[in-house]
Amino acid sequence: MSDQKLLRNPVAVKLENVTQRFRVIHERPDTLRELFSNFFRHEVSYHNFDAVKDVSLEVTEGQMLGLMGRNGSGKSTLLKIIAGVYKPTAGRVQVEGTLAPLIELGAGFHSELTGRENILLNGLLMGYSKEEMEEREQRIIDFAEIGDFIDTPVKQYSSGMHTRLAFSVATEVDPKILIIDEILAVGDAGFQQKSFARIQDFRQAGKTIIFVSHSMPLVTQYCDRGILLERGSIVADGDPTEVAEMYKNLLSPAIAAVH
Repeated sequence: MSDQKLLRNPVAVKLENVTQRFRVIHERPDTLRELFSNFFRHEVSYHNFDAVKDVSLEVTEGQMLGLMGRNGSGKSTLLKIIAGVYKPTAGRVQVEGTLAPLIELGAGFHSELTGRENILLNGLLMGYSKEEMEEREQRIIDFAEIGDFIDTPVKQYSSGMHTRLAFSVATEVDPKILIIDEILAVGDAGFQQKSFARIQDFRQAGKTIIFVSHSMPLVTQYCDRGILLERGSIVADGDPTEVAEMYKNLLSPAIAAVH
C-alpha cells in the first residue's frame, strides 16, 4: 500500500473515554429551601444516571457523521459535550476549529432582542467583529426569509422562524464544524430543501458536519458515516446504510408492541 493511501484527513473532533453523569433526584420537594435543607441533612434520595458511557470516537475533517438512536440514547447529550455546553464527568474532548452548534431551538438567541440584533450578538460571541457581521447581515436575512420579523423580538417568532434564522446565522459565519440536532425537522419542506443544499455546499468545501436525526433516509442520503447509540454507548459505527438498518431492527420490537 502506498504512503498516499495511508494518508487521511486531520481529526476535527476527538472524544476519549467520555462519560456524562447526571444526578436524578427521586423526591421533588415543594420549595428550594426544602430541597437544600434535605440535601444538607442527607435526606435526599437520588441515583446517578450515565447519559453517555465511556464513548471514544474521532471525526475527521470533511466528514458528515450521522448519529442515530432512540429517544434517551444519549445523542443530544453527546452533541452538547462536543459543543462545550456540558463539561464531561470523565474523559477528554478535543475540537479543532470554529464550531457552530444548532442543538436547541433558539439556543444562543436573546428573546428580548430582535432578529437583527441577535445576528450581531451571535457573530460577536463567535469572535467576529461588528463590521464583519454587518457585511454578512443581509445574506443571513435573505436566506432566513422571515421578512419584516427580522426587526421583531425573537420571543414572538414561531418555531420555524427560529429555525430559519438560527440555521442562516450558523452557516453564514463559515464554521469549520457544524452540529445539527434534528432542528431542521421543524422547518417547512422548502426551507429544508434549501438547507440541505447548503449542507452539501459545506461538504464540498471540506467542512465537518455532525448530524442527529431519526430519519434514516436523510442519514443514508447525506452522511458518509453512521453511528448508532443505545443507552449512552456506541453499538454500531460504519457505513450509514448498514447502521441505519441496525437502527431499524432496534426499533422493530417497539413498533410491534405499539400495534
